[in-house]
Amino acid sequence: MRSVEDEEVCRVCGYTDGDLFFENTWPTHIICNCCGWESGTPALDLSATREYRGYWTGQGAEWFSRGARPKDWDLLEQLRNIPKDWR
Repeated sequence: MRSVEDEEVCRVCGYTDGDLFFENTWPTHIICNCCGWESGTPALDLSATREYRGYWTGQGAEWFSRGARPKDWDLLEQLRNIPKDWR
């Protein structure tokens, strides 16, 4: 059962496939298929998260797992999924 502290949306890029990045506030150390960020690594605060996001988008927003990219993928639409506290 999921709790309000669970996070299934990547803080960096807004990607979700249903896997939990954080469970009960604890990082699960999964790697985002889209941007390659691993929950629980240094980008845990807002400033570092924004810096990683800026670097990733500045490099062309390449998919970490290219085979996972949907054909109709829209970067701007996905970025809107980022939780408000992490924008």
